[in-house]
Amino acid sequence: MTYKTWEELEQACSDCTKCKLSEHRRNVVIGVGNRNANVMFIGEGPGADEDIQGEPFVGRAGKLMDMALNGLGIKREELYIANIVKCRPPGNRNPEPDEVSSCIEYLKSQIELVDPKIIVLLGSVALKAILGQEYGITASRGKWIEKDGRMYIPTFHPAALLRDEDKKIDFWSDMKSIQS
Repeated sequence: MTYKTWEELEQACSDCTKCKLSEHRRNVVIGVGNRNANVMFIGEGPGADEDIQGEPFVGRAGKLMDMALNGLGIKREELYIANIVKCRPPGNRNPEPDEVSSCIEYLKSQIELVDPKIIVLLGSVALKAILGQEYGITASRGKWIEKDGRMYIPTFHPAALLRDEDKKIDFWSDMKSIQS
């Protein structure tokens, strides 16, 4: 089902019990930012901080992403930020395939409603859910991919940068290419 308005989408997400992630959520984390943005960021799912606050990318990884955006002179409010799944996977694990398939229609509706020119795919989960299982983040990151009239750029998830400092250089390079 495609949701034609933000109100329909938000209500459907708030009422959703299609997968086991809904059982323990505090908040549904739908998305945040400019609903007419040219650039949309998509991550995998809410973490603990996001579940508490009801907003994507507000934890440590989000702060790191904000620093990169600030370095580029981009305000978070200029973008739209969402996740593949709208409820927190336990222990911040990756969403399971059935959870992704239960939630993907919400994200597809968000993409249609925002209608961005560029979508930044943050990490392997987002990359595979949007472009297909044949894609890998290491081979695909930093490469522009055109699909269905949109441009996609996969890059590392900011949480990966917290675990591996060496990825920050590639992430920064990918972020800079968004401005071109």
